[in-house]
Amino acid sequence: MIYKSGFVNIIGFPNTGKSTLMNSLVGERLSIITYKPQTTRHRILGIINESNFQIIFSDTPGIIHPVYPMQKIMMQYVEKSLEDADIILLITEIGKLEYFPIFNEIKKKAPIIILINKIDKIGIKFKENILYHAIDYWHKLFPNSEILPISALKKTNQDLLMNKIITLLSEHPPYYPKEFLSNRSKRFFVNEIIREKIFFLYKKEIPYSVEINTVLFKKEKTFIDILSCVYVERNSQKGILIGKRGETLKKLKFFSVKSIESFLKKKIKLKLNVKVCPNWRHDYKKLKFFGY
Repeated sequence: MIYKSGFVNIIGFPNTGKSTLMNSLVGERLSIITYKPQTTRHRILGIINESNFQIIFSDTPGIIHPVYPMQKIMMQYVEKSLEDADIILLITEIGKLEYFPIFNEIKKKAPIIILINKIDKIGIKFKENILYHAIDYWHKLFPNSEILPISALKKTNQDLLMNKIITLLSEHPPYYPKEFLSNRSKRFFVNEIIREKIFFLYKKEIPYSVEINTVLFKKEKTFIDILSCVYVERNSQKGILIGKRGETLKKLKFFSVKSIESFLKKKIKLKLNVKVCPNWRHDYKKLKFFGY
């Protein structure tokens, strides 16, 4: 029996559904999802293992024009994903027609599948003919690539996409052991889940100024004991994150516990400490400490 495997790297603009697509394809909630742009900061692998193939999906930060060090590192993750890609899924969405210089590098890679996401909004938010304009636009930019309209949320054309990917994969033994679901640790996913809840509970600059570091992850008989530090850049942000009499932090803890228990499939005891780490997004040494 022929066995296939390869890296299928998802690249695209912020908030176009990259994380939703990977979670849907893998069948696990590995990447955090919010309605706000630039939610994904790291490169996250999600692995599918079947009897005759292994697909290593890679979720990446959205393509942006980087300004400060953290954004520059995020874009390095995108550039790195071009180097090891066996297949590139370039994801955009209905109504978004943009061009970035990195497209010149993407064009050198093959094969490429252009995914026009959120087609479930056609007829509700957009006119019917907008899809034809989008297909024409992306065909002119990437004339040698396949174009597939999808809805990651509704799983529209997902089976068709998987069949295309499997067909394009090369014969190769598995890159990872069969039991692997991702290359990331459980601590990493705890950090990401807490950060996701911050995106939903707090407004303005707070979610973008926060980083999480889980310093204790201890397995007990009936639960997992977790201590996570929530870092902000300024004292004023610390006060907002904690809230009056600690009420907002209690909400963050409540929703985080629910999601972490669902992910780990085990009861947890979570403690959150809020600390100030000035200008961490602009400091390469601090970014390295946080795993960038």
